[in-house]
Formats: sequence, C-alpha cells, structure tokens
Amino acid sequence: MHREGDFDIRELPGAAGGRAPGGRPSQQDDLICLHDWREATSLLVLADGMGGDGGGELASGGVIHAARDLWDERVWRDQPGALFLETLCQTAHEEIRRRNPWVSAEPHSTVVALLLREGQAYWAHVGDSRLYHFRGRRCLSVTRDHSLARLKLDRGEIREADLARDPDQHVLLRGLGGSEPPEVEHGYAALRSGDGFVLCSDGVWETLGTSELGALLREPDLYDGVCEGLARGSERGGAEGDNLGLILARSETPTSWLGRLFGGLTLV
Repeated sequence: MHREGDFDIRELPGAAGGRAPGGRPSQQDDLICLHDWREATSLLVLADGMGGDGGGELASGGVIHAARDLWDERVWRDQPGALFLETLCQTAHEEIRRRNPWVSAEPHSTVVALLLREGQAYWAHVGDSRLYHFRGRRCLSVTRDHSLARLKLDRGEIREADLARDPDQHVLLRGLGGSEPPEVEHGYAALRSGDGFVLCSDGVWETLGTSELGALLREPDLYDGVCEGLARGSERGGAEGDNLGLILARSETPTSWLGRLFGGLTLV
C-alpha cells in the first residue's frame, strides 16, 4: 500500500499535481505548477522523458527548466495563449537538444501543458501524455496520442479498449528532442463553471479509466485526488509499473490548500 509520503506533491490555487515512481528504479516523469496571484494566471506542465543512461530524467527536466524560465521572464504576458505554449514546446525541444551531449543515449520527452488565464484555457501537447477536459461528470475532450498504437486505432486495426495494452503504444511518432522541430497540437476552451482538467503521463491513463480520472477531479480537495490517483495507479501497475505523473485542475479555487500552505508546504 502506498502512503501519501511516497509521492512528490505540489499544490496551487485550483490545482494540484504529483508524481510517483511506480515500479521503476528511476523517475522520468516531471511536472511544474505555477501561479501568478496578481494576474490570476496558472501554468501547468507535465513531461515524460525517454532515453537510457539518465536520458529520460534529463529530457523531462529540460522541459520543466524551459517552462520555469519562460514563466519567470513573463513571456506569457506578451504572447497570446496558444503562441506562448508553442514557444514553450519549441524552447523545451531546444533545451533537450542542448543537453544531448550530457548522456550517451539520445534524450527525448513528451509534453502536455495547460495555461489558464482570463477565463480561457489553452493547452498543447506532443507525444502520449494526455489532457482530459471535463465539465462536471462529462468528458468533453481528450488529446490524441502521437503514437503508433493510436495510428493503428485510427485505421481500425485495434479497438480503443486495447490501446493501453498494445505493444506499439510506447512507439511515439512525435516527441521533443529529435532532429526536427516538433509539430505541436493545440486546444482551447472558454472556461465555464464545473470545468476541470487532468494532465497525466501514460503511467496514469493506462491504469485509470476516464471516469475514474473525472472522479478524482470531484474530490473536495484536489490534493487528496492526486494522492488517490497516484496510489491507485501505482497499485495497479505493480512491480513492473511505469512512472506516474498527474495534475488536476478546475475552474473554481478550493480553500483547503491554505491550511497546508501555512503549515509549511512550499509552492513550486
């Protein structure tokens, strides 16, 4: 049984994120949750690195480094939401390539990012890390994986129920860190009451169904929702399970996080 202390949890107004190693000896998932109080703007980014000899950790860390730098430079204030997320993905790609000589294996990473600002939600992704958009109990949309298994699904060669178990699920057709700039896929929605978002790596969505992810968003405290999701995914993944990265966000701001903030929690 996994305990709350086994997980690396971050929390912000209206959002919480965390990661767990699963059954892996190293952690190649990384994430960051950022919030500007004056502008009421949040940036949530999750990355799943790939590459042996430490390349995966290096790649996902490069994505998070790029996100932090662009946030600190306040680039998001000067660019439209979709353009900022495109800039983030291309900058992260170049950062991974800059880090390439540091390891013997070529590092690559997925990315999924969500910008919440002025009643609008913008998102972007490359690879098979996903974003789910919920409104109440209804899932309005899910990002489309850039994987060979997803291509087989589109061609009618496999069923959607078999997607997570298909041997080609981990063969990615797009990613950050390759020889060519990535093709980034974008999404947008005007926020409404009851809207919520789940960002996760494949270690989460392969073990938790869409309805389960939606239920995590309905937890009174998103911190508890993240802990529950990581615990359930780790348990189902077992000794050979993948790393897990999970971020939950919703349009209203819960108040329960304040107690832990003043009790010593450090916001990322």
